Amino acid sequence: MNTQTAHPPFGMKDKIGYACGDLANNLTFVIVALFMMKFYTDIMGVSAALMGLLMMAAKVVDAFTDVIMGQIVDRSRYTPKGKFAPWVRRFAGPVVISCVLIFAPYFSDQPMWFKIFWMFFTYLLWGSVCYTGANIPYGSMAAAISQEPADRQQLSTWRNIGMVLGQVIVAVILPLIVYQTDADGRKILNGEYTMIAAIVCGVLAWLAYLGTYYFCTERLVLETKQENRKNLPELFKIIFTNRAFIGIMTASLLLLVIQLTLTGLANYIYPNYFNNTTMLAFSAFIGSVIILFLSAFTDKLVAIFGKKELAVIATTIGAVALFLIYFLHTNNVVVYVILYAISYTGLGVFYLVSWAMMTDVIDDIEIKSEVRSDASVYSVYSFARKLGQAVSSGLIGLFLALAGYNQTTAFDQDVVNKIYDYASLYPALGFVLMGEVLLFVYPLSKGAVRENVIYLAKKR
Repeated sequence: MNTQTAHPPFGMKDKIGYACGDLANNLTFVIVALFMMKFYTDIMGVSAALMGLLMMAAKVVDAFTDVIMGQIVDRSRYTPKGKFAPWVRRFAGPVVISCVLIFAPYFSDQPMWFKIFWMFFTYLLWGSVCYTGANIPYGSMAAAISQEPADRQQLSTWRNIGMVLGQVIVAVILPLIVYQTDADGRKILNGEYTMIAAIVCGVLAWLAYLGTYYFCTERLVLETKQENRKNLPELFKIIFTNRAFIGIMTASLLLLVIQLTLTGLANYIYPNYFNNTTMLAFSAFIGSVIILFLSAFTDKLVAIFGKKELAVIATTIGAVALFLIYFLHTNNVVVYVILYAISYTGLGVFYLVSWAMMTDVIDDIEIKSEVRSDASVYSVYSFARKLGQAVSSGLIGLFLALAGYNQTTAFDQDVVNKIYDYASLYPALGFVLMGEVLLFVYPLSKGAVRENVIYLAKKR
């Protein structure tokens, strides 16, 4: 049941506040995703294979803490600021502190067991506890800010704006700062600069979280009807026997594996293969521009083709571009960035339609099982996405280990050539697999979605 109290009308203040939330999230998430593996392999001397395994294990834990945090937030009491915003403020400081602790170059002379312990402990603390504690209530807040579909769509748009801004700050600006040129003219990561960058990003993230707390107004009191509540085994049975959910979950898991593998290995491709960190920053900037550009007309393309059909086209584009990168094996960084941008267009299109596809899946689950539980389905979907992050962490470590990468071999030609191959061939194969899943497993074509909408409209 939704009840509404007297509050100022929805407006620009809410949109800016909600953008601040994903800006804050990405200021810590992207710096960890982009630089943590590089920091611990190059500065701390930890094995890439071990790094991948430990990060994968931590992400599996993270998947479960997401569900637990969702249960905690759902059962928390309302305050004058609402139910969700207080949790964002509570975890704002811990997110920042735990992120900064990950990048501790002053421990580089410590025994290896301690460095491994410190990496795993701080990564769990940041990702599975603190980041989850802020992100889950933030993501749930939109439904309480307004019940109008148009307002919620605006919140989604502004959330993407915050995401892109955070990615620009970290992925575009920081590579120009945290890398330095050594005596041999090679681009190497500076541990102290990375720690300082984490502190600056952390302070900005803390301020952005406070912006969400103070600018967003929760106008609705959201109560789940008792008869719609399901325990986790019942919910999992309903969801995981739905073909549409299995399809979108698998495709989204592959999306994250492709995206994070490309992002993680980029920190080894540009500095070690191309010896060019400027283009590392530029490629990240291009990726952000592509997302903003696509967001302007993706809705129109969906109206013409349908979400599933458009996603299949996008995966084909991404696969072709990455196969070209692999077979060309170019030494020209400009050619590489152009083809990378084309492949990222494929990622961007699916990213922009995937959340809307989840709404179609929830409708399909309701039709087939008579259960409507939006938040619970989204939490399980988030659980599956975290598993995708876990797989990508393991793959990055595995690829670096198979290439023979360590502090000594970081610039060996044979090693960097193998990394180049892994960074193009396997994401290309991932695109192919994702397209097959969407084409043959995911059943909700444009026509099927229209039939479901008509059926539910009549039912209601």
